[in-house]
Amino acid sequence: MKITQAIKKDALPWQYNGEDKKLHTNPLVLIFGERMLLQDETIINEIREEFPYENLIFATSAGEIHNTTVQENSIIVNIISFEKATFNIQTANILDFEKDSTAIGQHLIQKLDPENLKHIFLISEGTFCNASQLLAGLEKYNVSKAPISGGLCGDDHRFEKTLASLNQNPQEGEVILIGLYGESLEVSYASHGGWIPFGPMRNVTKSKGNILIELDGIPALDLYKKYLGEKAKDLPHSALFYPLHITEKGKDHSVVRTILNIDHENKTMIFAGDIEEGAQAQLMLATVDGIVNGASIAAQKGLNNRKKAPELAILVSCIGRKLVLNQRVEEEIEEINIKLENHTPIIGFYSYGEITPSPETSESILHNQTMTLTLISE
Repeated sequence: MKITQAIKKDALPWQYNGEDKKLHTNPLVLIFGERMLLQDETIINEIREEFPYENLIFATSAGEIHNTTVQENSIIVNIISFEKATFNIQTANILDFEKDSTAIGQHLIQKLDPENLKHIFLISEGTFCNASQLLAGLEKYNVSKAPISGGLCGDDHRFEKTLASLNQNPQEGEVILIGLYGESLEVSYASHGGWIPFGPMRNVTKSKGNILIELDGIPALDLYKKYLGEKAKDLPHSALFYPLHITEKGKDHSVVRTILNIDHENKTMIFAGDIEEGAQAQLMLATVDGIVNGASIAAQKGLNNRKKAPELAILVSCIGRKLVLNQRVEEEIEEINIKLENHTPIIGFYSYGEITPSPETSESILHNQTMTLTLISE
């Protein structure tokens, strides 16, 4: 596997590390960047000129991961060439499916050839998609049972719009599947948070999909504002510091859910994934040390039972973690690098939602406030 990374910041020239880019012939190119930059057509044309390859995947982020650094207001280009493995990319736009997340998932998975499909990496827009329903659609026709990992695009902490694309100018609504094929591939994955539940357990008495309406019969937004106190005036931004710990009836695992938006008129909260009626909800908080240790645990989980050392680590972490860690944000990346023994190129981005399979069922689920890893080798 050959990997080349390039970073662009401000008016500085491209800075490269890794293999010479001339060694790549038909690579997979993952481009993570600040939304304000990736919506600039002049910059996109510059990228195409600098990287004249056939498979350019663009995704906006809430922070770009470049080895052990976390960048802002930057563009990171990651060029990946496999020695034996192959890949197949399929895209669709949720706006063409009337924002039906399940339908676009079913459509996309059926476009991927299931034969010898080893793994699926998902990059989805993070504004319109209900990621829980998107994954349900993908899993329904995932006949190969290939694991799915990845994440939702970000927009820093603005929550205005997210962009993604394959080759075209980045646009709203795009969902991208990258199918990885070949017996030579070894792909492992893991996810961990490090957040701590606190306060009373509440029952979800009314919800609809990813919209939380009532907790214990009380309008959800009213109850949430009561807990936040003075910080309620900064919603939805302040909600990133206090996600919900959700335990659904009959499920062996719990998930964390972070607010994407709020509806003051209806006193509801909108999340990146479903919250089912009858589930139990509890607020969560975090310490810097707890989050950093969570990243280390995720890395160890990903490394367990591997046959070969990973040649590439793709990290998708949550914007909420980045805000809590603040100036210490790079510590969670450094902890992972230590677990990888400083040998593995690290790429990735901060997101609005992270995706890895559940260890209990192997079906992929949406996480929030976690560090997720996809570790690849040939």
